[in-house]
Amino acid sequence: MKRIISLLFLSSIFFVIIIFALGLKTKKIYDTRDLVGNPISEFNLQLLNEDKTINTENLKKNNFTLINFWASWCAPCRKEHRHLITLSKNENLKILGINFKDEKFKANKFLKDLGNPFYIIASDTKGKTSISFGVYGIPETILINKDLIILKKYIGPINEKDVKKILKLVNKK
Repeated sequence: MKRIISLLFLSSIFFVIIIFALGLKTKKIYDTRDLVGNPISEFNLQLLNEDKTINTENLKKNNFTLINFWASWCAPCRKEHRHLITLSKNENLKILGINFKDEKFKANKFLKDLGNPFYIIASDTKGKTSISFGVYGIPETILINKDLIILKKYIGPINEKDVKKILKLVNKK
């Protein structure tokens, strides 16, 4: 009996290892690196503080747009915010803030307390539009050009090193 239990135990471990190994070879749902070089998805979002919307066409007016997905409840968003303030001073770059699954009052308080780096702020209260950008956690930031092509995608908070890379890209003549 002990032998049968041991064999069953070993075979179940073997089965788990096989399933795990097969899972390693599948394409990851959250691997969004392949978005770089492709155009962004069409979108239409309500603005946070106005009874207007913004859509993909609006972004073609900018040389470069940095799309930042953020929320007031997100601690890493607070950490990266000073870097967005720095980037907002560059004339070749506009920063679109997409407020993710947040309350309007709390989002506005966040910006009042820390400053507003965004030229426009959209609201994705249900998070559905963010999914089409490959966002699965915030903060996430996407740099696009005027042709709406994704040049770079940052998962997690941007830092000083990222700021330098972004400025180098947007300041090329």
